[in-house]
Amino acid sequence: EVQLVESGGGLVQSGGSLRLSCATTGVTFRDDYSIGWFRQAPGKEREAVSCIDSSDGYKTYADSVKGRVTISSDKSKKMVYLQMNSLKPEDTAVYYCAAVPIYIVGYACLNVGVVAHWGQGTQVTVSS
Repeated sequence: EVQLVESGGGLVQSGGSLRLSCATTGVTFRDDYSIGWFRQAPGKEREAVSCIDSSDGYKTYADSVKGRVTISSDKSKKMVYLQMNSLKPEDTAVYYCAAVPIYIVGYACLNVGVVAHWGQGTQVTVSS
C-alpha cells in the first residue's frame, strides 16, 4: 500500500523559504512510481508544481515556480523534498505529495490526471 505524508508547511513572509518533505511507504523508487508535488489554492483547481522521475532522477517544474523551487529525493530514506525560495503570496496553497506511475515520463508527470496516490496535504501560507 502506498502512503505519502507531507510535512514542513507553515506561514512565511513574502520572499522567504520553506522546505516541504514527503515521507513515502510502499514506493520502491526504482520501477513503480515517480513522485510529484502539486498544490491547490483556495477557489482554484489543483495544479502541478514539480516531479522527479524515480528511474533517472529527471526533474520537471511548472513555469510558475521554475527557478524558485527545487525537488530532490533521498532514496535510502524514501523521502522527497521540495525546497521553495523567494516565496510569493500567490504560492499560498495546500501542497500535496503524489505518486505517479513510472511510465509517465517528463513533463507528462505535471498533470493532476496521472496521479495514482495522494498525500493528505500541508498548508503553505505566504504573507505579503
